[in-house]
Amino acid sequence: MVDKLKIDIISDVVCPWCIIGYKNLAQAIAELGVQDQVEIEWQPFELNPDMPPEGEHLREHSARKYGSTPESSAKFRVEMAERGNEVGFQFNFFEEMRIVNTRDAHVMLEFAKDYNLQTELKLRLFAACFTEQKNISDREVLIKEVSAVGLDANEASVRLENKNAIKEVQEKEIEWQRLGISSVPTVVLNRKVAAAGAQPVEAFKQFIMSELQAS
Repeated sequence: MVDKLKIDIISDVVCPWCIIGYKNLAQAIAELGVQDQVEIEWQPFELNPDMPPEGEHLREHSARKYGSTPESSAKFRVEMAERGNEVGFQFNFFEEMRIVNTRDAHVMLEFAKDYNLQTELKLRLFAACFTEQKNISDREVLIKEVSAVGLDANEASVRLENKNAIKEVQEKEIEWQRLGISSVPTVVLNRKVAAAGAQPVEAFKQFIMSELQAS
């Protein structure tokens, strides 16, 4: 048995599947009763690293990037809302919703890690983006969300202006891509085995137990 299981979650805060996947993972951990045996760290991944400051309308973005029709886009929103309800998360998609740049959000998540508040901030940003219809690429909005989990707003603002902090996020993204991560969410155990996608609870339970029992 390993003493501690390191769980890296490669994710973007504008990925609806990422919150579904995390909720299933958290339930799997709880059902196994191994909360004290796991350590979770969120790793950066930008689905749209070249997204301009103004963002892009969700429907236009879906059509351009995925070839979605208005009908398939609407169907996806309904299906995601249903999946969200199943795991206790509320998706409030709205007509003027935009996909935004998330680099600053990832810088703040690295900042939050220094204070052991990374998961708290990640969940806060998921809720801000998908439930509360906030633009998390707006630095004023982002700082308020950072403050909401107990982090210092002034220190956070300084970190956002730190070029080394931005470079660190980009280097981490490149490193995970170099390791073969090309989609989110991806859950990696002990930097050895990976599971891509929002896996069901039972699948995550088997995944975790196989690694915990490995010699």
